[in-house]
Order: sequence, then C-alpha cells, then structure tokens
Amino acid sequence: MLTQRIQGEDAMLAFGGVLAKACKAPLVLYLQGQLGAGKTTLARGLLRGFGYEGAVRSPTFTLLEPYEFENMTLVHLDLYRLGHGEELEFLGLREYCREDTIILVEWPERGEGFLPQADVICFIKLDVDGRELTFTSNSDSGRKFVGQLG
Repeated sequence: MLTQRIQGEDAMLAFGGVLAKACKAPLVLYLQGQLGAGKTTLARGLLRGFGYEGAVRSPTFTLLEPYEFENMTLVHLDLYRLGHGEELEFLGLREYCREDTIILVEWPERGEGFLPQADVICFIKLDVDGRELTFTSNSDSGRKFVGQLG
C-alpha cells in the first residue's frame, strides 16, 4: 500500500503524469472516491502523461472512451450513471481486455461482477488540506506499479 498527498488541481494533473510513467499494459486501475474527489482530473493527467493532447472528458454518458496510442490502448470508464453492471456487456468492454490495454475505471463498484479484477485500486479521499490517494495492489503487475510510485 502507498499513500500520496496532493494539493490542488495542477498537482493532481501532474501526479497523473507520474502514474503514466509507472503504467505498463496490461493493467486494470480502479479509481474510487466520492463525487468531486478528483478521479477525472487524475485520469486527465494520466492521459496527458501518455501524450494525449485532445480534450479529456469524463465518459459519464458514453460510459467508455478508448484512447489509442502507438503501442497500447487506454480505456477510460466512468460508471457513475450505469444502471446495472450487466450493461457493460453491451459496451464492448470485453473486446478491450487485451495484453496491450490499460483499463481505468471510475466508480467501479457500479460494475461489480462484470469488470475485470483490479490490479490496483486508488482511493481518493478529500480533506481540508487537499486529497489523500491510497494505492492498494491486487496482483503482481499491481505491486510492480505501486512499487514504481513509491
């Protein structure tokens, strides 16, 4: 387990770039925390860290947004509006469960039972001084990822 303190949106975006350096496909990363905790900001920073320059919006309505890079794909899911986890079957998520893909999931508890198991869970907690990010690993690749952050 690793805990990181972040203060401000710019620092959250910058830390997303740090995450990008540690991310190696295949990897499934869950982002958990209350509404407004900074999950999408962290995802935006991660995508910027991979060199993505376009607009990064939370896929709140589309639920799934793939980003293609030269050697890998990053799939960003925001399941906040998901009615039932079974809906993930209709989004084509299974097609992205490949060796060259990083899957980043906001609100994973809404897709429980239908998502691939997380390699890493990042829980973001709001407090008066900013945010506290706690990373927990659930696999060898997750432990390697968290180790590179530490």
